[in-house]
Amino acid sequence: MRIRLPSLACAVLLPLLACARAQKGDPPMSISVTSSAFPSQGSIPARYTCEGENISPPLAWSGLPAGTRSLALIVDDPDAPDPAAPRTTWVHWVLYDIPAATSSLPENAAGQPGAGVGRDGLNDWKRPGWGGPCPPIGRHRYFFKLFALDTAPGDLRAPSRSALEAAMQGHILARGELVGTYQKTR
Repeated sequence: MRIRLPSLACAVLLPLLACARAQKGDPPMSISVTSSAFPSQGSIPARYTCEGENISPPLAWSGLPAGTRSLALIVDDPDAPDPAAPRTTWVHWVLYDIPAATSSLPENAAGQPGAGVGRDGLNDWKRPGWGGPCPPIGRHRYFFKLFALDTAPGDLRAPSRSALEAAMQGHILARGELVGTYQKTR
């Protein structure tokens, strides 16, 4: 049996190159994110909004990849101020340095420094912690985006969403998302 060198090179090198290319360009694998307070695409209870206690809802996740060193969470509303004519994406919560061994956040986890739930960044009210849904008009969507990172960023001094995203660049192993909705009753 005689194998030509170009065939052997293609048989060995092309799969390696394709594998390397796929790893660089593939979107991160998916993490399952849930809440016991509301279903995916369901209405967020008023308790977690400006019409209630304005506390963060409980969250849970599974499916973190090997090599995860920390997690980050960004909650935002792409429908601001009006879902019929959105002009901005409003950030409700920035949380990072969540320990990799963590599989959930309890209700009211925001603003609990030292409780092992991570570090708060700044929301679009320029405050650390959770700022619950409070849409001025219509039913808005709220995206709870969880990121598995191959690093622990450390103290970023209450970063904004964009500062956290810059720190995460090149370190995202996987991501997951839960979407809830809310419309004010008054």
